[in-house]
Amino acid sequence: MKIAFFVNTFPKLSETFIINQIVGLIEQGYDVDIYAEVSEELNKINPDIQKFNLLNNTYYQPKIPKNYLLRAANAIFIFARYLFICPLVLFRSLNFLAYGRQARSLRLLYSIVPFIQNKNKSYDVIHCHFGNQGIRGVFTKELFKFTAKIVTNFHGYDVNVSPLKYGKNVYLPLFNRGDRYIAGSSFICKQVISLGCPEEKLVKIPVGINPTEYQFRSRSLKEGELIKIITVGRLVEKKGIEYSIRAVAEVAKKYPHLQYHIAGDGPLRASLEQLIKELDVEDKVQLLGWKTKDEVQQLYDESHIFILASVTAANGDKEGQGLVLQEAQSMGLPVIATIHNGFPDSIRDGISGFLVPERDVSSLAQKLIYLIENPEVWPKMGAAGHSFVEEVFDTQKLTHKLINVYKSVLDHS
Repeated sequence: MKIAFFVNTFPKLSETFIINQIVGLIEQGYDVDIYAEVSEELNKINPDIQKFNLLNNTYYQPKIPKNYLLRAANAIFIFARYLFICPLVLFRSLNFLAYGRQARSLRLLYSIVPFIQNKNKSYDVIHCHFGNQGIRGVFTKELFKFTAKIVTNFHGYDVNVSPLKYGKNVYLPLFNRGDRYIAGSSFICKQVISLGCPEEKLVKIPVGINPTEYQFRSRSLKEGELIKIITVGRLVEKKGIEYSIRAVAEVAKKYPHLQYHIAGDGPLRASLEQLIKELDVEDKVQLLGWKTKDEVQQLYDESHIFILASVTAANGDKEGQGLVLQEAQSMGLPVIATIHNGFPDSIRDGISGFLVPERDVSSLAQKLIYLIENPEVWPKMGAAGHSFVEEVFDTQKLTHKLINVYKSVLDHS
């Protein structure tokens, strides 16, 4: 089976779930190519990208200028270059009556260039990550008259922000043409259905991890040891890091023998550094910046408690599933997270960790204090979390579920 992945950015540090999915398919013997709009400039790279030579099978569309006149000028060049290779496809990509703003903005024209260059390649399945890529997938299939089946994965931003920005009917072209849809949590399933997704074509499959890469260790506190708390995530509003910092600062007044590490970078770094200074916890809270997969695993291994206090951002953006929750639980960390999007599916509340309301610093602090005062519960909670991840989020098991989805849509040809 030959599979094409449509993604926005590749590789992207914060989207390890896409790499995990691709690697899982390759390990099962499937051929995978990746079609991305842009690449992310990385100082650090996921080792699986090199191990499986993923960039050798990654194809990028031409960069789309923000200036429309320059975009149009480049479009003329694209036409001149490929006119005698795929003339009908080029002209059809400008049909704004059929393809709306994708055609008017010339984005569709730019996006088909890698397929013109790879016109001798064919695929059984085109797997699109995020709803906008699903639209790209069904339009590309139509333009080239491909027989490939279109499978679309919805995550978070695509169902929470895009409908607010472009209207509730933004995905109707996809729902009218696609073959199967995947959501990672019960919350996302409900959201996608509310946007018009045919319920009979929707499958719930979470994104997962390889538990063998996140080795379990039972947590305990040695005499005189600092309590080490960890968060892994981009420094953006929806991660709610402001609230976890405030909670840790509150707890530190009673229990100063703690240390809070935050692994990740992003646009809110300066404001979070200022908050840490204002709360006078510079000796307890550290922003570590981006870390590689191995470095993150080392941080998990050295820590006692994991926090992910995600919130709904001002623009409506939300988390998807919170894959770091699975990573932390797999390694035996008790977790504290918010009642947010797919998180209730991602931990066992009261068993492997705790869920608290969004933006509730007091509740975050209370759960932290409980775990600090009762370290004897850490091993039991950690073991429960590890078993939960092995049972529900093992990428090998999830890969087989995904393959069954592919086979199902192909059987209906």
